[in-house]
Amino acid sequence: MTAEPTSVLAEADALTLLERGGIEIEGRLADASNTTLRAEISLDGLTRRCVYKPVRGERPLWDFPDGTLAGREVSAYLVSRATGWDLVPPTILRDGPLGPGALQLWIDEPAEVPALIGFVPAYDVPEGWFPVAAARDDDGDAYALAHADDIRLARLAVFDAVINNADRKGGHVLYPATGGVHGVDHGVSFHVENKLRTVLWGWTGQSLPPEAVLVLERLMADLSGDLASSLEDHLTISEVQHVALRVKRLLRAARFPQPPTDWPAIPWPPI
Repeated sequence: MTAEPTSVLAEADALTLLERGGIEIEGRLADASNTTLRAEISLDGLTRRCVYKPVRGERPLWDFPDGTLAGREVSAYLVSRATGWDLVPPTILRDGPLGPGALQLWIDEPAEVPALIGFVPAYDVPEGWFPVAAARDDDGDAYALAHADDIRLARLAVFDAVINNADRKGGHVLYPATGGVHGVDHGVSFHVENKLRTVLWGWTGQSLPPEAVLVLERLMADLSGDLASSLEDHLTISEVQHVALRVKRLLRAARFPQPPTDWPAIPWPPI
């Protein structure tokens, strides 16, 4: 049976499929630093593609405990779901062909979808875009790393500040046919130290959108109840407490965060 990428799957149906479906691995995504597999998952005649990241394939990192990246992927989905912004595709932790790992619904992008982040000629930054870094190509021509002033990306920037995402590359932003944006690859998030590293610095120091303030207030309440309990299944108690601290700081400042001074502000490669 072939995958059916053309129709949108309701979140509840996607979670049921991920939790109970049979997994058949198609191949490995070669560009990923950790073992990342594309697979088909099927249940009761329904088939979709998914991304499977087994814990045993996680590359050890000096600053994150071994075997925790899959749980951080799931935690990012839980926070995304609590925001109501639909920023992270449905993601669960379950056993697969290579043992326990994160399983995430595959997101198909339309062939002609325009990216909202990228390198553009320094003299020709599109109107309504923010340049965030300067660069030169092999011939010495000047380019700017830039992104659109778009509310969908602004939501993602707020979300990344909440989860302390250390790796928001342009290539980790997907553009589904629904018209929203999805962020993926959140394994290096939720550290207790400030490790925010992103290409979405265009709003630095600007006031948060009113809708973001409302979402953060709701998150603050959720982090005193069910959301905190769900996150504690995948993170340490201290890491969950620091999520609440970051939300509190964002609300107090009511502004987008400043780039860190003791940590690279932009991931490499940025796209």
